[in-house]
Amino acid sequence: MIKKLFHFMLDLRDRQQMAIAVGKGAAMMQGRRIDMTRPATWEFSAFSQNGEDGVLDVLRKELTDSNRYFVEIGSADGMQNNSSWLVVAEQYAGLMVEGNSKLVDRAKRLIPHYSVGAECVNMFVNSNSIKALKDLALHSDPDVFSLDIDGIDYYVAEAVFDAGFRPKIFVVEYNSAFGPERSITIPYKENFSFGQEHPTRLYYGVSISAWRKFFDKQGYRFVTVDSKGVNAFFVNPNSFDASFLNAVAGSSFAENLYQLRKFRGAFSEQFKLIADQRFVDV
Repeated sequence: MIKKLFHFMLDLRDRQQMAIAVGKGAAMMQGRRIDMTRPATWEFSAFSQNGEDGVLDVLRKELTDSNRYFVEIGSADGMQNNSSWLVVAEQYAGLMVEGNSKLVDRAKRLIPHYSVGAECVNMFVNSNSIKALKDLALHSDPDVFSLDIDGIDYYVAEAVFDAGFRPKIFVVEYNSAFGPERSITIPYKENFSFGQEHPTRLYYGVSISAWRKFFDKQGYRFVTVDSKGVNAFFVNPNSFDASFLNAVAGSSFAENLYQLRKFRGAFSEQFKLIADQRFVDV
């Protein structure tokens, strides 16, 4: 009885937070003055942290075909991610995938109420688990695929394409501490945890240059990075009108504002703190 009451109170709090997020997102969405050539003007955040909801909003509306499906790896508890706005405000179906079982339990109590096609999956994702994820997905070409695991993202992205996924829009996090020129990632480690690998928590992920090389090989187009220096957006050009893509003048690099504030130094100073670690050239 006490446990049920506890969960009831948690759910009540979370639904209030969801309502606040939707209201905030709607206000920010309507308050934008969009310039279709400048992705920085597209941004707004309801459930996302860095304007991703707004960038995805514009890109989705420019799709030449849509299945209204998403896959997000690293979806947390459903309160802060890149897919909750799609579920709550747009009635998208899709997979929210998270390795932390407690976060998934929280998401399962919230997310399915907003879309019958939304599923919350507890899965620790590495290169070997993508085939199982592919078997769960209802579409191999989701409108949106978001990858955020703060670690071996490069190798997971390789496995995503090797498994046969061809998302229309692909969102990945990059590590701005690696700078705009270095084309590097970290070595593959199946149980990688960025919180345990280095005390600075700067040793993780992929540089923006490496991501651009990777997606170029897949035939994808780079669109932009967000203004807070966290996410990079790539698209399958077959799903967009060429005139739209050719007109977009996105940002090629931005400092991660959280890391800049924390370390009080630009990427060049941040990289010195991890320069003695192992890296893989891409």
